Amino acid sequence: MDIPTYSLAERDRRWALAREIMDAEGVQALIVYGEHECADLAPFAPDVYFTNDRPGAIVIFCRDADPIELTWSTLPIADHIQAGRRGERRWIAPRDIRVAKHATGVVEVLREHRLESAAVGVLGLDPYPPFHINPIMPHGLWSQVLAELPEVSFRPVGLSYLFATICQSEEELAVIRHSAATGDAMAQAMLETARPGVSEAEVYAAGMAAAFRRGLAAPGMLLSSGPGFVSWGPPAWSYRPQAPRVIEDGDVVMAEVFCRFGMKETQHQVAIAVGDPHPDIERGAEVARASYAAGLAAARPGNTFGDLVEAMRAPLLAADAWNVHPLVHTLNPMGPVCGFGEGLRRLPEAEGYGRLFEVPTMGGELPLAPGMTFAFEPNAVIGGRLANLGGTVVIGQDDPIELNPFTAHLLRSN
Repeated sequence: MDIPTYSLAERDRRWALAREIMDAEGVQALIVYGEHECADLAPFAPDVYFTNDRPGAIVIFCRDADPIELTWSTLPIADHIQAGRRGERRWIAPRDIRVAKHATGVVEVLREHRLESAAVGVLGLDPYPPFHINPIMPHGLWSQVLAELPEVSFRPVGLSYLFATICQSEEELAVIRHSAATGDAMAQAMLETARPGVSEAEVYAAGMAAAFRRGLAAPGMLLSSGPGFVSWGPPAWSYRPQAPRVIEDGDVVMAEVFCRFGMKETQHQVAIAVGDPHPDIERGAEVARASYAAGLAAARPGNTFGDLVEAMRAPLLAADAWNVHPLVHTLNPMGPVCGFGEGLRRLPEAEGYGRLFEVPTMGGELPLAPGMTFAFEPNAVIGGRLANLGGTVVIGQDDPIELNPFTAHLLRSN
């Protein structure tokens, strides 16, 4: 298997983007906060974008100097040493790595570069959907930095980072294609496993094993099964002490598979009919497929993300269907996202809950450009039954590029 890797030219391209962000924002330094390693779905990891190291660091660019990487412990340094012994290409020089992922470490770097009264950009002070609706920067760390450097003007630069990095390079697209192929392998393994009498856990395990065999170290999955449902999330037995559900004839197994290779993510919507599903499932899959096709027609330079959302919503509106989760959102990095959840109020149980409101579409003004990656995940609820399908799509120079047409249909277990 040919495994894509990143070159030093890719590193230099990314470091140049960091300085372009600094110039555009009028700042003399850039602080990049990364979420801790072993984070689950949708990690906030711009630190890895600039280091190509394990997640969980703070990276600081100061003027024209090489970036400084602040790690949480000696463990990342031990890995960095081992990578050198194996002859692996490293982006950050040993002299520029410190065990100092804390406020004092940040303050020391800025003082060393005489930036005590400068303008400094920060990645970590903006919301990062879908899970970080509030900024991810820890309050304790950041309040201490502010107290130590009262004359520094700190500015959130999340939007600049999004615009600078959302169009993928050729090296990045090669990594994304490898991730997408792994997602197809996971879906195929799940399709071959889903049978009456088999538990959800066995289907889940088959998909994850396929990813691990291909060297994908951080796959994830949402999964549900049954004759019809409107829930969407990780299987209940992954967070609640209970047995995995056993699949029956007439069920559908629906999953969202997350593949992450080289910290580039692809997503895959797996829908498997076991026997003959309810007619509402069949109809919902038809509507979802129509939404997918409408999205492909709109996924072209010259349109905006809002245009794409409206195109994908149209088949649902015509069918009086609603979507449990987004129909589409950006990947690499995540950002603009289609609204979802409006139809939850239709359920009779909804009136028994407190405040209910749908998530609105965010980032509709984003212009589509070649190299952008999107999770196409059209889903439609008809008669209280969810149908979901789709995969990862790249904006091309003219036509969109489907990386996962396999999962863009309702799959059928033999």
